[in-house]
Amino acid sequence: MDWIRLTKSGKDLTGLKGRLIDVTEEELAQHNKKEDCWICIRGMVYNITPYMEYHPGGEEELMKAAGRDGTDLFDQVHRWVNYESMLKECLIGRMAIKHVSISKEVTSVENKMNKHLNGSVASSKMSRTSSKESHPWYDWFQTESLVTVAVYTKMKNVCSELVIVDHLENVLRGEIIIGDYSYLLHSELSHPVQKDIEVKVSATAGKIEIKMKKKEPVSWKSLGQPMDGHNSFLKHSQRGLYYRKCRLASKTDINYNTKLFCVQLPQGCHLQVPVGHHIYLKMNISGVDIVKPYTPVASCLLPDAQYSTFCNKQCLYLMIKIYPNGSITPHLENLTVGDYISISNPQGTFSSFQIENVMDVFLVAAGTGITPMIRLLQHVLTCVSSLRKAKLIFFNKKEEDILWKEQVEELSLADKRFEAQLILSEPSVKWTGYRGQISYSLLNESILRTEEGSKILICICGPNAFVDQGISFLQDLGFSKEEVFAFRE
Repeated sequence: MDWIRLTKSGKDLTGLKGRLIDVTEEELAQHNKKEDCWICIRGMVYNITPYMEYHPGGEEELMKAAGRDGTDLFDQVHRWVNYESMLKECLIGRMAIKHVSISKEVTSVENKMNKHLNGSVASSKMSRTSSKESHPWYDWFQTESLVTVAVYTKMKNVCSELVIVDHLENVLRGEIIIGDYSYLLHSELSHPVQKDIEVKVSATAGKIEIKMKKKEPVSWKSLGQPMDGHNSFLKHSQRGLYYRKCRLASKTDINYNTKLFCVQLPQGCHLQVPVGHHIYLKMNISGVDIVKPYTPVASCLLPDAQYSTFCNKQCLYLMIKIYPNGSITPHLENLTVGDYISISNPQGTFSSFQIENVMDVFLVAAGTGITPMIRLLQHVLTCVSSLRKAKLIFFNKKEEDILWKEQVEELSLADKRFEAQLILSEPSVKWTGYRGQISYSLLNESILRTEEGSKILICICGPNAFVDQGISFLQDLGFSKEEVFAFRE
């Protein structure tokens, strides 16, 4: 908030008195000191010298990108941060454009020459034989009452969770995640359609169909007007986050400081969050967009409730701890049913392939670090036939801090494969369970394979210091990088 007040003070934070300039690589490189520091993020250059003392990660982290392009570093650490809003008063200008290569010029010309033929888009050979050989393409066709857009991914493992579609104000936006890449279909439709859409995914054929009902039985001459990023195929990390407004449907107390928020996706939105992935929640506070990551959970921990919870794919549940002095949670606490929250597309690096044929799963969590574990736990108990043991090692300060304590205990009684180890660092005298903090000896005693050589997965989540310490202990215990996955809060 101190930084926000400074940006609104009218002080010149760029040193250029409001001018915007084109910055060459050579000029950028000259501003690489703490007292004179420029960085580039996605082609835009910022003078972050005045921001140094306000950066939560310290000056050292910012200096890693001093005088150069810091996009990759930024994406690795906190891609979710709305830097455009935070640093808008520090904007110097954009990077000077280099001379475009002949191959890029030819591609641009060919893209402009693409024609709509019989309702389909002709794809240039260059785009199909580029370095990204699996570049998807799309086609569309119509009947008197229906328009169908078909996307051909050329992949055999596309699932519904990797397809996000939004239809809002006659704009169709469809994003398909294919490995490390993202394909985008983005068009203002030539005629109005009904709000609801239908998305069908054929995993074996690698084909996605988006079906839309026409409002009027007219013949379309084209799908519509292409918009930003239409028909592009980029590294997923290079694709900006997309948000849609979701309605708060309910708010339920979990314990004294944690609530379960149920948010409803808008009509015309197809969005499913894969297991182990998260979304970003955005609110505008004091004129600045504040963004935080949260992992959707089920409304109940018990696996039997999973199907009733997720059969309504228009709802997401978020378990959020309310911090009185937090940047965003007090504002979430003040929301009432019917208010709107902006929610991003799913993000994350966890893959379902990591739990294929796994026999032993250990979930090491602290506090709200349990949230990514909930659906993962449900998934392995209900969908992984090879599973022999699933264990939750759950650290908290006091007994009242334990989230879903009763549900965890019920689950351990309902499924013999599941075991919960609840550990408190500041227990009351009445506590008869485990005491202490994460340590080498505790993990050595708690994480045991059901048999020698069994395939194991250990997931850990909590505050950064907790996660770093846990990973160090697990490495010392001899577990490989492939056997350990960290969810970062």
